Amino acid sequence: MKLNIVPASTGWQWVKSGMRTFFKQPLALGGLFFMFMGAVSLMAVIPVVGNLIALALLPAATLGLMAAARQAADGVFPMPRVLGTAFAAGKQRKTAMLKLGGLYAGSFIVLLATTALFDGGLFAGVYLGQTELTQEMAESPAFQSALWVAMALYLPVAAAFWHAPALVHWHGVSPVKSLFFSILACWKNKGALLVFGLGWLGMFALGGIATSVVVSLAGGSALARGLAMPAVMLMASMFFSSLYFTFQDSFVLEEPSVTPESDT
Repeated sequence: MKLNIVPASTGWQWVKSGMRTFFKQPLALGGLFFMFMGAVSLMAVIPVVGNLIALALLPAATLGLMAAARQAADGVFPMPRVLGTAFAAGKQRKTAMLKLGGLYAGSFIVLLATTALFDGGLFAGVYLGQTELTQEMAESPAFQSALWVAMALYLPVAAAFWHAPALVHWHGVSPVKSLFFSILACWKNKGALLVFGLGWLGMFALGGIATSVVVSLAGGSALARGLAMPAVMLMASMFFSSLYFTFQDSFVLEEPSVTPESDT
């Protein structure tokens, strides 16, 4: 396995590949993403601990959605069990993925603790469901400073965990090494990832405009407004479907350690 450096234009190809793959199996991929979000919502009901568990399971869940996208791209209908791909490849890989999840949750705890230095813990409280967000709070300089700090700190965290789940599961890379290789790949292909991010920002903006037009034409009816959130969820599902292609093109891989059949 070695790093593959791609031109910036590849970022737009990743966006298109994700959308094209989604429309091959829209019901399956959309349904899997809704299941994922439903599970996160249920865990969030548990104060503090629920959010931390959700954070720890996020790398495994991301891997499951990537595996579903790979199956859909190959013309296979992804079944719900694909979301558990990370825990169906033997004890060693399962343990490694749990360690990776622990590292992700730990990184996020450090991030939240850092933001508390700027607003006394308001942002952290809102995220963990301990504090209700009010307009006055959101407009306060301290809260906004914490928000910007959180966004700045999350960039290196996102880079570290971008490819890590796939490297750990499909190619047996240790959790710590996977973080290093992920950061390196993101840095070397920063142009493509920038185009990828801007492309998805544009797609979400277009989706928002289209939804607004539909709501306006329907006279702002409750039904039309109710379609807004599912539309956003479907766009998010397309985004997650594209993550597999960012990994696929960022590394020159020989023989995968886990065969495609083990994804199911």
